[in-house]
Amino acid sequence: MNFATPIEKLSISRAYQQKLKRLGIQRVADLLFHFPHRYEDFSKIVKIKDIRLGKICSIQGKILEIENTRTPRKRMILTRAIVSDDTSAIKVVWFNQPYLIRVLKSGDRVSLAGKIALAQDGIFLSNPAYEKLEPKGDLTHTGRIVPVYPETEGLSSKWLRRILKPLLIQFKDKIPETLPEEIIKKEKLLPISQALWQVHFPETLELAKKAQKRFQFEELFFIQLFVLREKIKITNEKAVSLPIAKDILMEFSKSLPFQLTPAQKKSAWQILKDLQKPKPMNRLLEGDVGSGKTVVAAIAALNTAKAGYQIAFMAPTEILAQQHFQEFSKLLKDFNLNIGLLTGKEDKLISKKLKNQVIEISREKLLEKTLKSEIDILIGTHALIQDKVKFGKLALVILDEQHRFGVEQRAKLVARENRDIERKIPHLLSMTATPIPRTLALTIYGDLDLSLITELPKGRKKIITKIIEPAERERVFDFIRKEIQKGRQAFVICPRIEVKESQEKWQTEMKAVKAEYEKLSKEVFPDFKIGMLHGKLGLKEKEKIMQDFKNKKIDILVATSVVEVGIDVPNASVMVIEGVERFGLSQLYQFRGRVGRSYYQSYCFLLTESPSQRTRKRLKALLEAKNSFELAEKDLEIRGPGEFFGTRQWGIPDLAMTGLKDIALVEKTREVAKEILQKDPELKNYSQLRERLKRFREKVHLE
Repeated sequence: MNFATPIEKLSISRAYQQKLKRLGIQRVADLLFHFPHRYEDFSKIVKIKDIRLGKICSIQGKILEIENTRTPRKRMILTRAIVSDDTSAIKVVWFNQPYLIRVLKSGDRVSLAGKIALAQDGIFLSNPAYEKLEPKGDLTHTGRIVPVYPETEGLSSKWLRRILKPLLIQFKDKIPETLPEEIIKKEKLLPISQALWQVHFPETLELAKKAQKRFQFEELFFIQLFVLREKIKITNEKAVSLPIAKDILMEFSKSLPFQLTPAQKKSAWQILKDLQKPKPMNRLLEGDVGSGKTVVAAIAALNTAKAGYQIAFMAPTEILAQQHFQEFSKLLKDFNLNIGLLTGKEDKLISKKLKNQVIEISREKLLEKTLKSEIDILIGTHALIQDKVKFGKLALVILDEQHRFGVEQRAKLVARENRDIERKIPHLLSMTATPIPRTLALTIYGDLDLSLITELPKGRKKIITKIIEPAERERVFDFIRKEIQKGRQAFVICPRIEVKESQEKWQTEMKAVKAEYEKLSKEVFPDFKIGMLHGKLGLKEKEKIMQDFKNKKIDILVATSVVEVGIDVPNASVMVIEGVERFGLSQLYQFRGRVGRSYYQSYCFLLTESPSQRTRKRLKALLEAKNSFELAEKDLEIRGPGEFFGTRQWGIPDLAMTGLKDIALVEKTREVAKEILQKDPELKNYSQLRERLKRFREKVHLE
């Protein structure tokens, strides 16, 4: 048996194998590295005479009697026992566990851990963890620091402890060290075999923390090593050097109906200087919702096109690709550029901008023109990285709300007819309105150079944001009515598309778009035009609804999170978000940014029926944060990195995710990874690290 052994080879029933797989446990290694998320300290064993009401305690003694009884009212089965030690005796009660009288018998010596509660006939030990005391036995579930694991239905921490203990004993001397000896010594880390034992069955809480720290360090170190090696790889690649076309860019700046902000100018200049270099740019443009990132991207695209090269602009959704196509067409209308739009449906006609006329041509024709370099800017979704899409002279890739795009992916976009030509890869500009906390910027995005747009265009008013209780809902509707009568428009965001009959009550209580649309259009605002937008609609339908909303043919748009990114309707002044507890702070921030995009005073109403203190704390952070960067740090602190920014999808273990909260640890792992790579960039003397990095690349995907 080794780390790669499938769990099917273990002495575990098929039913339990399925439950383990629900937790992502497929192999022995997954099981050994399924770490506890907390610990119960049952290590202090007290005499029965010293127990205290309301306290959690561990006792050891002999069962004098044990029986099952049924309560008269609720017909619940109680297992009652009397346990004594050499100082006193106490009643013990377990609820709805009738099988216990087959497991525990009078005369058995037991170790118990639980809370002391009070009943009419005196104090008792309530529903304790239990195990029999064997002459030479080692305690697993009581009388020690006990691990509590992430669980799934029908699979308890007790079961996991019972499986893991013999497995750890079996593997004790077979666990290969994954960190270089020099790092372990210098950073005073526990060796892996000791750390693995202490993380599962720690002798003390201090040793549990040391073990966790070792694995947090290790995971963060590998992320840093991976990211820094990518950075080195990028700097070793070649790209087209693009001169700065100052005259054309001055002309572009003058053609805008507004003045560029100092932050936009600074970011644009950083990008243009990067494009001048013969090394590929790898830059992330980060800015608040509505701060004008698209204009900065247009400057980079215009400069690239005027140097005779092509630009690929990738958006996360078809509706957003369509919007960027319209925006670029408008911004660059005076510069004689051909701009194409390519979406993911094979049977769709493709719109293209040709000398300021939008025409529709077939996909084949558009791909042919792209290969011949007759399309300057091609905008689309991930359809752009299909094998059929080939560029003649691609020099710049722009990504919207997706930050990772490796060397291989960029190379794939470049059609190299002549294989002898020196390999050159495109420059990369990523854009995001989701603010990134410092620890994430240092680790996951550590290979990207950062440009920040920290100010909004002049004249924008602060959005008035309020938390709305259920009783105040009618007042919100009255307010929307007044705003629409003034000529404004409103968004209503819901967490779901429709309610299915089979769903539980708590699920049906979540506002569904279809139900809310029916209610608003028929009962609340029958005199207004209501639209509905969600992800299940076809592209043409979505485009028409958004266009109608933009053209004021719709007064209120009821939508799902499909409007989270990039939808631009300057006339909308009210944003109502139903079920706010279902969204992350960054998402709520993005929603709020859909209003306040012109000079009208705008409002955001957060509707919640949740009494949870955590929800209130998060909403308070949204109200109090001075800017999106401060809010991102709060979101990370409150929700934890596992939920922030969808990081669970990256395959990074929870322990490393928790480590991302510790800026000192993040900086330390980065420093250590840098030192290793400075000495040995190819990791020739670190075969273990090289192998581990290869596996890390397969497991973790930092898109």
